[in-house]
Amino acid sequence: MYPLTGTKSLTFDQSVSEGVTILNDTVAPKLAAGTPVGVLGVSQSADIASLEMEQLDPAGTPSRLPASFVLIGDEMNPNGGLLERFEGLQVASLGLTFYGATPADDFPTAIYTHEYDGFADFCQYPINFLCDLNAFLGIEYAHTYTSADVATAFTLPTSGPTLTTYYMIPTTDLPLLDPLRAIPMIGNPIADLLQPDLTYLVNLGFGDPLYGYSTSAANIPTTFGLFPPISDFEMLPGLLASGTEQGIQNFIGDFTGTGPDPVTLSLGSLTSLLDPSSGTASALADPLAALSATASDPASLVTDFVNAVNTLSGAVSTAYGTFLPTADFANALLTSVPAYDVSLFLDNLSNPIDAIGLPIAADTALVTLVGAFEFEVLADAASTIASSLVGLIP
Repeated sequence: MYPLTGTKSLTFDQSVSEGVTILNDTVAPKLAAGTPVGVLGVSQSADIASLEMEQLDPAGTPSRLPASFVLIGDEMNPNGGLLERFEGLQVASLGLTFYGATPADDFPTAIYTHEYDGFADFCQYPINFLCDLNAFLGIEYAHTYTSADVATAFTLPTSGPTLTTYYMIPTTDLPLLDPLRAIPMIGNPIADLLQPDLTYLVNLGFGDPLYGYSTSAANIPTTFGLFPPISDFEMLPGLLASGTEQGIQNFIGDFTGTGPDPVTLSLGSLTSLLDPSSGTASALADPLAALSATASDPASLVTDFVNAVNTLSGAVSTAYGTFLPTADFANALLTSVPAYDVSLFLDNLSNPIDAIGLPIAADTALVTLVGAFEFEVLADAASTIASSLVGLIP
């Protein structure tokens, strides 16, 4: 998934295309021979499996082929998948196509989604910036699945007959607050103070502020909309009042031992750090020792010089490698996104509010995601460069 998986990796479309070919070459002969086949797809391979369904059953009706599917973290999830929310968008500079929805009625299928997983459970009303930002961080923190997670899943409602069962895995904490929780001691209490109210505001991006996912039928392909119903807004004042009270109780409880994340004070780590016999103290005891030993060996000096030059070269190459994805992100914002805005405007001329509002909502989400992905690319490059330069220090 260029550039998130590296500047020299395949684009999403290239990878998916190759994956569909590989999968079809594997399962089609078995199915033709009447051999039952089960397909498990996780994340991008869930998209591959979804497109394989369409290839095996182009008519889009219940197939007689003995195949079944289990999809986890599906970006083509009909009511929540990022590739369905913005169906039809093509970002040429990144090699990314928003394919639409996983077929619901082709084969017996089970789809598992983590609440707030930004790839598989994206905001239905992306004009809500908090929801968009939480979705991006959900890609970081909620796009992982374990057997323990699956055991907590519950079934989502569907509309009419369908061959697919949809499961939602609840997420305890908002991904938006996970970076704050990483701060020692004070991070969790502050996050617990903010989380009740912030959860309602984030959830409004899905509609009902009580749920971190769209509560409409899970099997109906659902693109993004402009605003949730008025009834959802009317719930907010009461919820925010109770949420503020709950947040204060959680914050105090964390320090008194009754909150969701009690604070524990320990000087053990500090004591061990200052212990002269510890590895850390020993490593800091004489920073010039290694340098002195190297200086007495001319051959080592030559080797170190060559290694230093190679390290600097690698760091420069890494820095240069960030220019291409940065240019491609900018290209996407200046070409593909405006073209998508124009199509949204023209498709909704009969409703002036949607014609103007939907492009704004789309841009809120897409600019947030592109900006966040660019930040991730730059952060990874900075980390790589810093690690390389640290290697130059004797």
